[in-house]
Amino acid sequence: MDFEFIITSKQEAIGIVELNRPKQYNALNRKMVREIVEAFEQFERDEEVRVIVLQGRGNAFSAGADIDEMAFDDTIKLELLNQFADWDKIALMKKPIIGAVQGYVFGGGFELALSCDMLIAAEGTEFCFPEVNLGVMPGAGGTQRLTKLVGRTKALEWIWTANRITANAALQHGVINQIVQKEILIEETMKIATQISNQPPLAIRLIKESVNKAVDYSLYEGMQFERKNFYVLFSSEDQKEGMQAFVEKRKPQFKGR
Repeated sequence: MDFEFIITSKQEAIGIVELNRPKQYNALNRKMVREIVEAFEQFERDEEVRVIVLQGRGNAFSAGADIDEMAFDDTIKLELLNQFADWDKIALMKKPIIGAVQGYVFGGGFELALSCDMLIAAEGTEFCFPEVNLGVMPGAGGTQRLTKLVGRTKALEWIWTANRITANAALQHGVINQIVQKEILIEETMKIATQISNQPPLAIRLIKESVNKAVDYSLYEGMQFERKNFYVLFSSEDQKEGMQAFVEKRKPQFKGR
């Protein structure tokens, strides 16, 4: 896959997407977001890929949106562009997306990170929504995803003040999963991605779907959705293989069928 602003690769069952505007601290322009989504979609269709890893080249994951690109936009232009339609597609990805973040995770970069299913952060990483300082606000899901993670009052504090949030604070409030030394960020992220890639793909997919529903559904509705997915997995070859391997005391060979 050849792109202008990102680099993609595969390592066994893991598809890797790397933001590649290091001189601009991986600032996100519209074409770059389209490329990210296209890469995700290609990995979604690739049966060999079971997990996607998203990372940033250089000293930052992403310092946010490319302000030069939007400084002179107006309401009608933004409505016609419908630029956030690309962002909506990220939420539709079925495969696990693990983000490896370091340096600045600001604005749109923070929103992109929050679109991942898990986040591994390097020591010293800082998170921030600085949009209010520019007279605007997050528009690609930041107010929604952050609030669901940290609660109303903390989300308002972080977004209203535009204060930088340390990796330790992000971990404390459940925004990230783990903090590691910068030198081993990718290594540790790949370890987790590899572990998940060895699990049965259909179960991983339906677990992601069920957990996401828990965010918006009532407890009862979520449990009904979970139960349906539980039953569905008993039609899979992986379920038969997993339980047979358990009985035979051997390692299962999952095929995603």
